[in-house]
Amino acid sequence: MDEIAISKFKATCLAALERVRKTRRPIRVTKFGVPVAEVVPPAPKAKKKHWIGSMAGTIRIEGDIVAPASDEKDWEVLNS
Repeated sequence: MDEIAISKFKATCLAALERVRKTRRPIRVTKFGVPVAEVVPPAPKAKKKHWIGSMAGTIRIEGDIVAPASDEKDWEVLNS
């Protein structure tokens, strides 16, 4: 881990943060040789799941899914 004095960190803060982002190596900030902070790279972003197919394997089909839900003889429209 790299160390940097707090006064130098203050003067070069943006460059130090960019270096941490690019190299993924943390920096320890010290004041009179005593550590006061550590700048670490962020955790990698979690990949966003695509919604298509997200429910796969969660449904169980029982019986005929194509046939009408009721018998055709019960429909009044077909009787006339």
